[in-house]
Amino acid sequence: MNAAKGLKGVVAVETSISSVDGKNGILLYRGLEISEVMKIASFEKAAYFLWYGKWPDDHELSTLKNELSEHRMLSSEMKKLIDGLPKNMDMMSVIRTAVSSEGTVDYNWKPTIGQAIRLTAQVPSIIAYRKRTLEGNAPVSPDPDLSHVENYLYMLYGSLPLKAHADALEAYMILTLEHGMNASTFAARVTASTESDLVSAATSAIGTMKGPLHGGAPSGVIDLLNEISEANDIEKVLRHKLTSGEKLMGFGHRVYKTHDPRALALKERLLQTAGEDPWLDLALETERMAVELLKEYKPGRSLYTNVEFYAAAIMKAIQMEPDLFTPTFTASRMVGWNAHVLEQAEDNTIFRPESVYVGPDRSVAGKAN
Repeated sequence: MNAAKGLKGVVAVETSISSVDGKNGILLYRGLEISEVMKIASFEKAAYFLWYGKWPDDHELSTLKNELSEHRMLSSEMKKLIDGLPKNMDMMSVIRTAVSSEGTVDYNWKPTIGQAIRLTAQVPSIIAYRKRTLEGNAPVSPDPDLSHVENYLYMLYGSLPLKAHADALEAYMILTLEHGMNASTFAARVTASTESDLVSAATSAIGTMKGPLHGGAPSGVIDLLNEISEANDIEKVLRHKLTSGEKLMGFGHRVYKTHDPRALALKERLLQTAGEDPWLDLALETERMAVELLKEYKPGRSLYTNVEFYAAAIMKAIQMEPDLFTPTFTASRMVGWNAHVLEQAEDNTIFRPESVYVGPDRSVAGKAN
């Protein structure tokens, strides 16, 4: 029996949450194409849709917004815990440690949507509190009148965000709420399958997201945009890289063999803010020129922007430091992890795959030299 390394091609779960079709460039949330989700959803609406499997009415949406707002404030114990962590601890480790401390609250099996709401509300506050205290700035209390994404930016920077920046970040966070059976989602479901609690499953997922092969920050795209900005010549920079055999960061995806549907949806949203931010405008023009040149230099290959290309442009526009990219990704993906843990609990079987032994035969191992 041969092992399927990395479990590639092995179907381990039936899910109604999302579907990723890399060959045809399709991403579905609950059966709805992501481009259609983007036309309907705010962050809160999309989270409700993934958790409940239906769109909220006005009362349900208002209730969810209020519940998220109620759970944004960190407890004094949580703040004390974060303050006591080593100053050189990376943000993902801070999130993992802080979230794991939530296990002292009422997070018993089975998981509930109420628990999911609390974890989703807490993560942005953890990030903002840690960032500001490390910088020697006073923490910013959450504003109950702001949306989930607006409040995140407000707590990070201490001022109301520009509408173009809040809209762009919200679009990115909606697009990264969920993405099939990726490594961190699988980790969450494996933990949940033991009938452990939601906090433990989320902590497993955060630890998995921390790895650079999964949640790595798109710093290469930032470098590319910086280089283009300094040269003030998009075509010259891109032609030099392609002629030199360099990879254009932010183009191509290991799952999608055609357009990344998330990048298309994000581009469409950003086009609505064209002219409102120079970095977002630069990204749009860079993408147009790069796709044109890739057809010239790499004919026959389908290389298009992935979601990280525009994510990097958004982070640059809102002046978010690279060490906050993966934490922000985590703040959005918490919704998807929670949805999968809730689904796992509805029809649970513990994960217990087999392994193929490739060590020495016992007759060989037992012989003395």
